[in-house]
Order: sequence, then structure tokens, then C-alpha cells
Amino acid sequence: MLQDDPKTLVSTEWLARHIADPDLRILDGSLHMAATGRDARAEYDANHIPGARFFDIDDVSDARSELPHMAPPIEKFMSRLRAMGVGDGHQVVVYDQTGLFSAARVWWLFRLMGQDNIAVLDGGLPKWMAEGRETEDMPPMVRDRHMTVRRQAHLVRDVTQVSSASKLRDAEIVDARSPGRFAGDEVEPREGLRSGHIPNSKNVHYASLLSEDGTMKDLDALRATFNAAGVDLSKPIITTCGSGVTAAVLSLALERLGVRDHALYDGSWTEWGQFDTLPVETGPARTGD
Repeated sequence: MLQDDPKTLVSTEWLARHIADPDLRILDGSLHMAATGRDARAEYDANHIPGARFFDIDDVSDARSELPHMAPPIEKFMSRLRAMGVGDGHQVVVYDQTGLFSAARVWWLFRLMGQDNIAVLDGGLPKWMAEGRETEDMPPMVRDRHMTVRRQAHLVRDVTQVSSASKLRDAEIVDARSPGRFAGDEVEPREGLRSGHIPNSKNVHYASLLSEDGTMKDLDALRATFNAAGVDLSKPIITTCGSGVTAAVLSLALERLGVRDHALYDGSWTEWGQFDTLPVETGPARTGD
């Protein structure tokens, strides 16, 4: 049974108990890949957990970057959250329309900005609705609230830092993409990207950390999944994926396990896979050295 933690993961039961708390703020952090044909904002407008605000991951990002949904400057993060009525002193719960997918990216963004009073809703909107809990289609009443932001640079890595870690092997690089994409057997969904993975990285598909109902597995199962992939949890860890979204599911799982020395490669494969000067490996994941 899930042990609720307002800094990482909470159950639908926990949210139902606290939904009327005056300092609780709920965010719908849904993002759908283009291939799904789904419109996250339209789905939010039609149906969301009562009081939820929509957190647009593509909008709350660095517009100066050519890479998708890169972490925004602190000023933009502050202004967008203030407009949502989310600020200092609030307990935030973020969910998504898939179960546990993009909500973890929002959780990581808050932590990057020095805000740790945020939890992902385990199982997300599908579990909430499967339990017959209330939803609505009305926008919430929003009042501005100041947010204090202190960027935590140790939680993010750039391509130079990841390249160094790949060569020196002084950190574990863990890739959340599917085994087929990791091995280079599947074509990348973004046009123009090479197939394969960062040399010396390990593969833990984000879905392998989830149960059939979309909730995160228990701590023993999480630890076993990382161990089976050959990941040394005592070393610094860099999580990566296609564009920095599902890597955050790995980051959330690591935090649940008490692993604190982890950072996310924000550019992920969208950045690494486009530059011919960066080395690429193909083939199935290696579980050890």
C-alpha cells in the first residue's frame, strides 16, 4: 500500500481527504505525444479534478530554445505560476490524464525551482475517475500568490556534463525510453534523430516502474527494477529520455527510494540524437560492466 508523501507521491484517497484544504492547489500537468492525437488542454477543459488548474508544459518552458519544453527561466516560471494562483505556502498535487506520465515532469520543474511541497497523484485522473470520484468542467477561481524561486542547478544536467559522465563513467546515465528505442531497433518519433543511446547508459523504461493500473510500484519492486538494469544506486545518477518528460518518472522513483544524488538531462535524446559529433551506441541494454 502506498505510503503518502506530500513531497513525492500521494494516493487518490489522500487527495480526496485534503481536497478542501485552503492551501491545497491541484494542477493538471498533462502532455500528450503528437502520435496520440490527443489535446491535453481540450480534455482538461471538458473534465478535470475539482479546482485543478491546467499547467501547460510546452508554455511553461524556455521559448529561446529550439528543443521542446526545456526548463524555463525562473522569472517566467514565477509569472506563470502566479497567474495560476500557485505560490509560497501552498501544497501542490499534480496529476495527468494518462496515469503517471507527464505529471512527474511538473514535479521535477517545481523542485528545480526550489519548491518541494509538491506531490504527484498516483494513478492520475484515470484512477480518480475509476473510483467514481467527482470531476468538473468549470475553470477555478484564481487569486495571485507570490512564489519565491531558488533554482537548484544540481538537479539538471546539460549535454557537456552528460558527455563527460558518459566518458568518465563517474555517474550512471539511465534512459527511460522503450527498449526498442534504446537499442536503436525503433525509429525515433521525432524526425531527423539518430537511433540508439548514449554510450555507457542503462535502460529502465519508465513503464517498468508502474503497475497495471498506472500507479507506481512499491519500493522493493522499484529497487529491483533498477538493480535488474545494472544501475548502481550508490553512484550519482543522470536520468534521460526522449525530451525530458519520462526521465522525470525515473527521478520521482529514485526520490521515493531515498536516492538523493540524481539530476535530469533536460535536452535528452532530442538534443543528443541530432548532433553527429556525439557518439551513439546501438544494441540492447547491458546490465553490468
